[in-house]
Amino acid sequence: MNEECLICRAPLEYLNEDVEMECELCHKREKSKTRCVNGHYVCNECHTRGADSLLGLCMGERSKNPAVILDKMMAMPFCHMHGPEHHIMVGMALLTAYRNAGCELDLKKALTEMNSRGQSVPGGACGFWGACGAGISSGMFVSIATGSTPLGEENFGLSHKMTARSLAAIGEVGGPRCCKRDSWLSILEAVDFAREHLGVNMERPKVRCAYSSRNNQCIGKRCPFCGKRPKIAFICVHNSCRSQIAEALGKEYLSDFCDCFSAGTEVKPRINQDAVRLMKQEYGIDMEKDQYSKLLQDIPEADIYISMGCNVACPAIPGKKVLNWGLEDPTGKGDKEFLEVIREIEKNIRNLREQL
Repeated sequence: MNEECLICRAPLEYLNEDVEMECELCHKREKSKTRCVNGHYVCNECHTRGADSLLGLCMGERSKNPAVILDKMMAMPFCHMHGPEHHIMVGMALLTAYRNAGCELDLKKALTEMNSRGQSVPGGACGFWGACGAGISSGMFVSIATGSTPLGEENFGLSHKMTARSLAAIGEVGGPRCCKRDSWLSILEAVDFAREHLGVNMERPKVRCAYSSRNNQCIGKRCPFCGKRPKIAFICVHNSCRSQIAEALGKEYLSDFCDCFSAGTEVKPRINQDAVRLMKQEYGIDMEKDQYSKLLQDIPEADIYISMGCNVACPAIPGKKVLNWGLEDPTGKGDKEFLEVIREIEKNIRNLREQL
């Protein structure tokens, strides 16, 4: 059974009227319309416990793509398939990408304010208020970014227009609710809105959903993000340097759209330590945390195989796309040569989004 209730994983039910319930985790009693079919209730505060970890993620983030930032948030342990945590995350991802796109913003202060405002929008607002919390979160983003208050003039109007635009996109697709889908819809609308009205060019993502198997109410092909997520495999002889860098940067910049792997025709006991050091120094990425040297047969079959340029004899892959980036091996060379290769890989990775 896919996760819905945080206590027993049973499906949720939504009542027509508020009923007094006791939170199974903190035992606070309050009125709500939402519980699982077995009667379990979890309050908003407990459902979003762990959201304070978002601040650290955002403060260290460099991406201008709010969907990539949101994807990292969704992968954090506290984030569930559905829930009010998305009411916080959409605005935080947008504020972070907005700052990274070159806008003046006290990001820590803005994120703290976003967390406070987002926490006030309860779960189920999409159905009971006629206003999805993810869409409201995009309006909060514009409000915080422009310093809007109830006495504001132009920024007051912009905040409302942003919320309305996101809610219109969510309403056009229809229900049942999906917190992932509605968050992505709000992100896409906000990226376009910020470009048109604020003169800010965040990266506009292509999104492919990786959560449909976890959503009991997935609407399938009616969802604009439905579709097979491409798998990309970066390959070289030892899978210890260039292909590992490509896998790490692929996960960093393309996680909202495709799945990235790396492998080799041989393996090494450790990833190249110069690559590990420079990736941590330049991007804050610890490749040794989740990556290791692998053979081609150890990874899933990919849609695109990309050779790093080391004349690897690739196995026959009928009907599959094979590219060769022709990169020099920086192993044993100085940091200058190493960084030149890393930057070239980053450029190629960013260009892949439009080629998929």
